[in-house]
Amino acid sequence: MNYARLTIALGLAALTAACGKKAETPVAAETNQASPDAAMSGDMGNMAMAPSATSAIKAKGHGTVKEIDKAAGTITLDHGPIPEAKWPAMTMAFKAAPAIADAAKVGDKVDFDVTLVGSAGEVTAIQKQP
Repeated sequence: MNYARLTIALGLAALTAACGKKAETPVAAETNQASPDAAMSGDMGNMAMAPSATSAIKAKGHGTVKEIDKAAGTITLDHGPIPEAKWPAMTMAFKAAPAIADAAKVGDKVDFDVTLVGSAGEVTAIQKQP
């Protein structure tokens, strides 16, 4: 088992060196995965993650409602940059309580409050823009 890990680590180091990038310590796959049902798109190449997977960040955003899935308890927003999280503009599904989902409809331009933990977030307040 240790031989397999060493082989994988050396292979990753060689691939990284071949790309001209500095090798990094391997991280367990389960700590870097987003929820399989999370919908995100946009240029996330320069997106920094929250400092810790357990630290909650309160943030505000502006965007357009793209989808509401009441069964899954999510709202998909095409939002502008969120500086508190160091996120660029993107389209992303957030958790949302039923009252939040009921307060908006697809196509609405909205201001929203979101609590971010790691790369996931929950919309905690939403207000339709005039």
